[in-house]
This record gives sequence, C-alpha cells and structure tokens, in this order.
Amino acid sequence: MTTIPSRLARVTQQSGSWDAARARTRSLYRQWYRAAPEIVSLYSLNVPAYSIRAKIREEFERHREVTDLSAVDILLLKSYQDLQEALNCWKMDSHIMRWFSKEEVPRPNSFLESFYLSRDDSKEVQPTA
Repeated sequence: MTTIPSRLARVTQQSGSWDAARARTRSLYRQWYRAAPEIVSLYSLNVPAYSIRAKIREEFERHREVTDLSAVDILLLKSYQDLQEALNCWKMDSHIMRWFSKEEVPRPNSFLESFYLSRDDSKEVQPTA
C-alpha cells in the first residue's frame, strides 16, 4: 500500500471567531468518526469501530471546556496531525492501543491481590512474610 503524505495534510489555520473554531472542530470530529472503520482495518485491531469512536468522543469531550481560542487552534492542529499519522499508517499498533490503556485493570501489588485475581505472577510478585 502506498501512502500519499499530502493526502491528509492541513495548513496551519487560526480561527477568526468561535463560530469558525466550532465549524472546524465539527469537521474534524466527522473526519475522525468516518475514519474509525478504516483505522480498525488498517491496523487489524481486535476492537470494533464503535470503541474507536467512543475514544474519539472522549477526547473531544475532554477538551470541551477550553476557553482560549489559540489553544483550540493548537488542539485542532494536533488532532489533524494525529489523524494523518493514523490514516497514513505512520503509527504502530501500540500507539493506537495506547488509547485504551486507561481502561486496563491495574496489576496487583502483592501476592494476595494476585491470588484473589487468580493470576499466577509468582515470578514477579513475591509473598510478604
């Protein structure tokens, strides 16, 4: 598969008003939303497209309360870059799966926690005396 780096390239823009920033944000959100099935197929992920879409929504919601217009422009630029990297296969599977790292169960700290979770990590976690 050949990648065309300029296919998704965007020129850095400054929003003149909040309406323009909202329109750019909606456009970017739609691009991410439509790209979710393509990301799943490109990286052969074992997660459905709706999980990717949920993560995208979560990221946009996390920055919902930003009140500085220049900060919004920077966030949009970074998100455009992230989308371009994802769709041009410039990321690795681990970069994509890092989006889901917060949802993983934390590893147990002691032998009893490991035992209660039915994990056999005896080489890593030593019983306390």
